[in-house]
Amino acid sequence: MAAVTVKTRRTFLVIFLFFSLFSSSGQSSFTRQLTVQLNPGWSAPAPPGGDLLHIRAVGDNDTLHFLFCSQGAPTLLLVHTNSSSSSVKVDWTLFLARNTTGSLRVEPESSVLSSTALVFSRLLEYDDINDTASMTSDLFPPYELQNLGWSRVNSSDPFAPLCGSVVNSSGSICLQLSAFESEGRDQSWPRLLHTANSSQLGVWLDGVSPRAARSRFMLELQAVGGAYPLSRVDVHQSIDDEFTPSIFKASHWVSSANGSSEVVGFVRWRSVAFRRSKPALEDATPCRNSAPRPQSSEAAAAASGLIRAFYSNIETFGLNVSFGLAGEPFYNSTRLLSWTLLVGVGSPPVDSFSALVVAIMAVGLGAPVLVLLVGGVWICTRKRAMEQTAAYEPIN
Repeated sequence: MAAVTVKTRRTFLVIFLFFSLFSSSGQSSFTRQLTVQLNPGWSAPAPPGGDLLHIRAVGDNDTLHFLFCSQGAPTLLLVHTNSSSSSVKVDWTLFLARNTTGSLRVEPESSVLSSTALVFSRLLEYDDINDTASMTSDLFPPYELQNLGWSRVNSSDPFAPLCGSVVNSSGSICLQLSAFESEGRDQSWPRLLHTANSSQLGVWLDGVSPRAARSRFMLELQAVGGAYPLSRVDVHQSIDDEFTPSIFKASHWVSSANGSSEVVGFVRWRSVAFRRSKPALEDATPCRNSAPRPQSSEAAAAASGLIRAFYSNIETFGLNVSFGLAGEPFYNSTRLLSWTLLVGVGSPPVDSFSALVVAIMAVGLGAPVLVLLVGGVWICTRKRAMEQTAAYEPIN
């Protein structure tokens, strides 16, 4: 049986090496070159009313333009072009007037493949007096994010958080944008997998004074698109929670090309938020979303300075993301909530089993079968040898 043990260990080692090579070969090596520009085309120190951050991510034969704007409600506009030389042009006089379509353009216009704008429109609060976490509970008057006083974007650190002071409260709601040159994973929970075709937005409430002892919050998002709006939410489930322990679901708010199954763009998030600034498992709280519904395009255009500037004909869908379930601690327990999402083009990156997890599964499921197989062969061989030894020898 010692020989069997040695063979089994060798087999396990081969399986582990195989899946390690398989996992590493499946990683994407695609990269983009990033350039960052604050308020492109504006010559004065800072435009009135808010800033426009432009991140240009150039690939081999295409470009992603991430435009993050605090003129009105915070908005992220993602434009995908089939040219590696496309650029953004802003007519600031018309842009600041916020009443003219075409004051922000991506040129050449014929290179635009798709575009999606995500508007953070309202912060909703309700008194969960019965601890049911019902999204249909009576709401307090909402916080219209277009009316908040937003911080300026620092040219020396354009990726610093953008924070808006909440009315009648010492707290704030903040957003932080990140863009990526290649595939990777954030070091902080929920450690979302990103690619060069996506950006990440962190959102958190910090010190907002609740209007009830049992307050819970919801965030209203509006997705604006031209030909391919974000119109449905798919839920992806996986038993692999290696990077976000105990969280098995991810929501994909996606747009499809002409009603087909081909995904053109997405917003992706794990179904979890955190109640501390440094996320840990014990501070996790579930989140859930409503179904996306058609919204007033005029309301979205009025809330955000980017929408009317870029789009002429738009379709708008909106949904609410609610933080906390029945039985979970209320916002007042820590007065902090953090949530993370990805925005990108193409299909959303999906977590796959790591080499370690695959090797463990292979060992756990394959070891009994392997032992039985090797043991059976050894017993049959031994029995056959014994039968041959006990048989009569022919007389010469």
